[in-house]
Amino acid sequence: MTALIDAHLHLWDPRRFRYPWLAGEPGLNRPFGPAELETGGHRLTGAVFVEAGRAAGQARDELRWVEEVAAGWPVLLGAVAHADLERGREVEADLRLLAAMPLVRGVRRNLQDEPPGFATSAGHVAGVRSLAGYGFTADLCVRHSQLPEVTELVALAPQVTFVLDHLGKPPVRSGVRDPWREHLRRLAGLPNVVCKLSGLTTEADLAHWRPGDVLPYLRDALAEFGPDRCLFGGDWPVATLATPYARWVDVVLEALAGCTPAESAQVLAGTATRVYRLPAA
Repeated sequence: MTALIDAHLHLWDPRRFRYPWLAGEPGLNRPFGPAELETGGHRLTGAVFVEAGRAAGQARDELRWVEEVAAGWPVLLGAVAHADLERGREVEADLRLLAAMPLVRGVRRNLQDEPPGFATSAGHVAGVRSLAGYGFTADLCVRHSQLPEVTELVALAPQVTFVLDHLGKPPVRSGVRDPWREHLRRLAGLPNVVCKLSGLTTEADLAHWRPGDVLPYLRDALAEFGPDRCLFGGDWPVATLATPYARWVDVVLEALAGCTPAESAQVLAGTATRVYRLPAA
């Protein structure tokens, strides 16, 4: 494998910042940085940091810390920051500050715990539309039940490139693929959205999942979006709740077995480089 870019990597340090959600995840409630990342023989040529749910008011300090990490770890090529997009056009003051930080390539306002109607509310739509003026992508962290609403959001902001995290979190544990698959198909019908092949093992049975549990979902995403609109993500260290890093890479490679070398190269590095405008690794 000549290039492997992880388009979905978290870093955090509870000694520096407060992450409210980690209180319920004792196995993750400790520092995770480059020194803790064990790729099991798969050499990363690039990575994109994705905001990690730190406490409100700490987002900018989190990014400054990530910039310090990147200065000593050249693998880190880009970052997806948090911004309160529901503030509408008022969020542009924050976006201007983010635009001054060379590492930032996009924004993620985590939507998975928001009520119905939030994603398509006037304020949030206006904030999302503002991203286009800065060349920022919009990462979508949602549950599968929210896919119809975010499909509407993506249609309302055609100038913005959206990145669906974790295939929209399908119900892997149940093994049910519809209506998730139909909702994914409708979303994939819009040209301004791509899909991360990431985060499925934590939607499965953490202790007993097998590759056969997640491969159908990966293959569905590849079929609906095509390899040139899919990108690899490790979701480290969250994924360590269910799997070592190398095992997830191997599962994605198995899903790509029917692809040409050029198509696989798009999933493993090309799409991330294009969508996040990454420098040469």
